[in-house]
Amino acid sequence: MDRIRIRGGRPLQGRIQISGAKNAALPLMAASLLTDKTLSLSNLPALADIATMGKLLEQHGVDLRIEGENAARKGHLTAARITNTTAPYDLVRKMRASVLVLGPILARCGEARVSLPGGCAIGNRPVDLHVKGLTALGAEISLEEGYIHATAPKGLKGNRFVFPQVSVGATENILMAACLAEGETTLVNAAREPEVNDLAHCLNAMGAKIEGIGTDTLKIQGVAALHGAEHRVVADRIEAGTFAIGAVMTDGELELTGICPTLLESLLKLLGEGGAKIEPMQDGFRIRRANGSMDGVDVMTEPYPGFPTDLQAQIMALMTVSKGAAMITETIFENRFMHVPELCRMGANINVHHSSAMIRGVEKLRGAPVMATDLRASVSMVLAGLVADGETIVNRVYHLDRGYERLEEKLAACGADIARIAGE
Repeated sequence: MDRIRIRGGRPLQGRIQISGAKNAALPLMAASLLTDKTLSLSNLPALADIATMGKLLEQHGVDLRIEGENAARKGHLTAARITNTTAPYDLVRKMRASVLVLGPILARCGEARVSLPGGCAIGNRPVDLHVKGLTALGAEISLEEGYIHATAPKGLKGNRFVFPQVSVGATENILMAACLAEGETTLVNAAREPEVNDLAHCLNAMGAKIEGIGTDTLKIQGVAALHGAEHRVVADRIEAGTFAIGAVMTDGELELTGICPTLLESLLKLLGEGGAKIEPMQDGFRIRRANGSMDGVDVMTEPYPGFPTDLQAQIMALMTVSKGAAMITETIFENRFMHVPELCRMGANINVHHSSAMIRGVEKLRGAPVMATDLRASVSMVLAGLVADGETIVNRVYHLDRGYERLEEKLAACGADIARIAGE
């Protein structure tokens, strides 16, 4: 199994092109199931999760062709005929986003059978909201031997559905299904994340009729069929946020391009309060420390436009070497502090009480062997390694490969002493 070796102490300096967002690309790929015409997605990142979704779609009958590399990478997906309405356990267990095929297959074929999903072990993430939303559209759903079995014997019908809590995945699944439902669907308390908006814009380009994009109320007029389209995957705000944190942690300066700073407003506001200087550029932004060290800031994760849970581990890494104390409260997932013991192995001073962590900044972290427990936790280990004395070895880097494209290459190009050690 591969590992990553980091020797800390080098400031990050340079320019990084931000990749397309994994969390936008996955539902966009699933949307190809809604039409028999070709959906072409540019700015498609080369990630393990993208490959997994590709394999899943291919076994449903989707013809997938990928061309180009890096920022020029493009995927062409054609579901001329759905040959299999079952999403099997062996594929779905590898990635939670696999459940996003449920709504599109059900809407197009009238039946879908999808294994209960897997993914990162960051707490209980039930599919009940997906099930309730599709039931509101007229689906009949049962759970059988670890599979969600959904049928729509009379077709899906538009309806009003209020999410009892904000859910990105459930919003995306029900939104896709509603595009082919008869009549009008209104989704209330819908997720507003940029990745949801990106999906909605793509669906409209495919012939859907969605209003209220960017708000918490989406109105969808069902249509008989969707057609093909060309769409560019939105930039990955989590990748950009990770590198922005890396810049100020290492007392360096980075230009992050291909990203709109407004997608990161909550993070950049906090970094500014902690002592960062952020300058907008034509195609991104520049970030560095304004003067001296960073100060601790309190953080609470919330649905968009609040602070994203997917940047919680990274900002915690920053707080471990910032001045003073900081409180981080996690409100989205109940088991997302698994990186804390690993950071403490490197000399961090962190105390967890229920859903909050108190971090007192230390002068220096120390390199150590650490183990990644999930995607975002793994990159927090990398960030800590960039500022630690000595050598840090990050194990289980397959988590990183799920969500960060060419991470070592991008960091090394900006001065980091980082390398991948191939597994035996």
